[in-house]
Amino acid sequence: QVQLVESGGGLVQAGGSLRLSCAASGSIFSINTMGWYRQAPGKQREFVAGISTGGNTNYADSVKGRFTISRDNAKNTVYLQMNSLKPEDTAVYYCNYRPPGIPPGLGSWGQGTQVTVSS
Repeated sequence: QVQLVESGGGLVQAGGSLRLSCAASGSIFSINTMGWYRQAPGKQREFVAGISTGGNTNYADSVKGRFTISRDNAKNTVYLQMNSLKPEDTAVYYCNYRPPGIPPGLGSWGQGTQVTVSS
């Protein structure tokens, strides 16, 4: 079992920045992928960004150039730096951990942290 604890959400004005953190603990594979998803009211959960232990990253088109995902493997922690935030970025953001062989969208999830961007 893997436990994920997120922090860093909050309320920010459009154009502002926030940094999310997610610390993983438990039975963690040395090779894994961690990432962020989000779910806005009335919408399905969607992929935001992901990063492997090797540092390979990928992003949703809607956040490219504005969000940056990074990780500290020694701390089993992943970060999401969000800049130039827009009201449409408002959502609950969920951290995800995925060991090898587990398809995207599955794995372990954090409890979520609310990000609200005011216009």
